[in-house]
Amino acid sequence: MIVNSIPTGWQVIYQQAHALLAAQLAWQWPPFLPSDRWVGLLAATTQHDDEQQRWHGHYGLTAAGAPADFTQKDFSLEQAEGVMHAARFQGQWRSLLTSLHLSFLYEPQRGQSVVQDAFLDEQKTRQQQWRHALGVTLAEAQQAYALLQWCDRLSLILCRQELPEQGRALEISKGPDGRRYQVQRPAPEAPVVIAPWPFATPEFAVSVEACVLQQLHFQDDAELAAALRAASIQTLRWVLQRPR
Repeated sequence: MIVNSIPTGWQVIYQQAHALLAAQLAWQWPPFLPSDRWVGLLAATTQHDDEQQRWHGHYGLTAAGAPADFTQKDFSLEQAEGVMHAARFQGQWRSLLTSLHLSFLYEPQRGQSVVQDAFLDEQKTRQQQWRHALGVTLAEAQQAYALLQWCDRLSLILCRQELPEQGRALEISKGPDGRRYQVQRPAPEAPVVIAPWPFATPEFAVSVEACVLQQLHFQDDAELAAALRAASIQTLRWVLQRPR
């Protein structure tokens, strides 16, 4: 979950919903792959945060009983293996992109766990096998994955309320074209500006749904899950616009 503190309690965005927002952003990028590969990239973007670990006990909570943001949770081998298992049924290209994402996320943690290192080693081996089978160079695979990572990052900036105040700019990351991109919002209710502008249209809107919780603390996962099911739904919308 992505958990934001708000004056009335908590705003919770499921990670799968954040991934759907990332796919909305990828949809607007001018395609640079054959149609089958392009659809596979969109699928990998949409589903990169699937297979979240089931809650048993207090997994979804902090030690203080608040909803736990995903940044407060450790590496989950169960989730990583689950998302790779699901990708397998959509083919080698989807598997390659998903595996590259897991490497991007968890290679910085290499050395912390023998089990995690074995998983990362397996990803490196499988990535090479998939590239060979698909006839895809390392550069081509990295270019395609760069869009997934870029859209993931921008989606997180929006979902986690990280847009800087007073119109300051924040770097997103390098795009698939190798250029560095920045995001800013000139005023609180103004459109979000991306520079340089990479999209096909000069302006478009994206959205994500969030659950609004007024209860601050929970006894266990069951109580949190019940509250989320009963929570009011807030649709967050942003207009993205070319610099003027």
